[in-house]
Amino acid sequence: MSKFLFVVQGEGRGHLTQAISLSEILTDAGHEVVAVLVGKGNNLPLPTFFQERIQAPIHTFASPSLVYGQGKALRVWDTIKTHLLKAKDYFKSISYLAQQVDHYQPDIVINFYEMVCGLYFTLHKPAIPCVCIAHQYLLLHKDFESIPHKLLDRCLLNINTRLTALGSTQKLALSFDNMPNDPTRAIRVVPPLLRSEVKQLKPSQKPYILAYITHHKLGEDIAHWHENHREVEIHCFWNNPDFSDEWQIRENLTFHQVNAEKFLTMMQDCSGLVCTAGFESVCEAMYLGKPIMMVPVPNHIEQEINAWDAQRAGAGIANTSFDFSKFLDYLPRHQSVHEQFEDWQSQTNSLFLDYLETLTQPQAEIYTLSPNTATIPQFWWQGLFQKYL
Repeated sequence: MSKFLFVVQGEGRGHLTQAISLSEILTDAGHEVVAVLVGKGNNLPLPTFFQERIQAPIHTFASPSLVYGQGKALRVWDTIKTHLLKAKDYFKSISYLAQQVDHYQPDIVINFYEMVCGLYFTLHKPAIPCVCIAHQYLLLHKDFESIPHKLLDRCLLNINTRLTALGSTQKLALSFDNMPNDPTRAIRVVPPLLRSEVKQLKPSQKPYILAYITHHKLGEDIAHWHENHREVEIHCFWNNPDFSDEWQIRENLTFHQVNAEKFLTMMQDCSGLVCTAGFESVCEAMYLGKPIMMVPVPNHIEQEINAWDAQRAGAGIANTSFDFSKFLDYLPRHQSVHEQFEDWQSQTNSLFLDYLETLTQPQAEIYTLSPNTATIPQFWWQGLFQKYL
């Protein structure tokens, strides 16, 4: 039995959901998740579904998160400026991680895209392996085809991704479909980590569209479109603390507070999903064979790339606005990739366990003596610019 410690970037629900799924895989195989450390950029409580499902002590610490301000778009430069000013808090978080690792004595640290964890491994250099898990690591793969524009935004995203992976042993890149590994960049391509509840659902089709938005201001766009299309039934999930659990703005348009169980139940029966191009929601819909329209949050380069990649993989269509008319026109033409996706996802347990369990096996040390073996030392920053476009 091996002891795993999780460090999770807590913004949104994707990385939290992936942590739950991997914890179930590991504990079913006889391993132990000794603790889960969650990076947070706000004072909001962790989602109830995460607190109930993760079977390990949970600790939180200050961590960078995205800044939206009062608008609907991601504010890239405000995000950078805000977190430069909070650097002192993040150095405290690095020290906190060091204390927790010393306390729990894990065999392996699993980092779900948390930058503070990358900085901890760089500065403290603990003698244990760190494995990074996220879809974003696929963007560093030599064969990954990204969007052809927004060069600077892609550069900033990939630099951020490399910062999260500093000091790591391997990057496990979650992917919509199979690709060869990229050993030169320490990238292994693996299937998505889906919740076990998703695999137990029995999809049907009822005449309503399900929506999920990661930033509640975008609900205004959905309400505006529905004003002239009141015959279309839409159920939208958001995280807006100013409203009740369920708010019916008018007949056929209802907003629901994020609720993991309720969302999956409604996804099981919907005719299609419209969402803000988060990786996890798209994967769940693909597994259930649901058509998807992905509308990235404005200025959110990661979601733009997700939408591009998911459209390539056959998930559905990408759009720049919540124009449900375009989605309704697309629905009769959608060709499901459910079977291919389910086959790829069925390999999840074996691929993760085969790799993670090898890290805990004793390794024989091999010594090679040869002249002129001096090498140039590698510094943490050298890898940031190997491939960032």
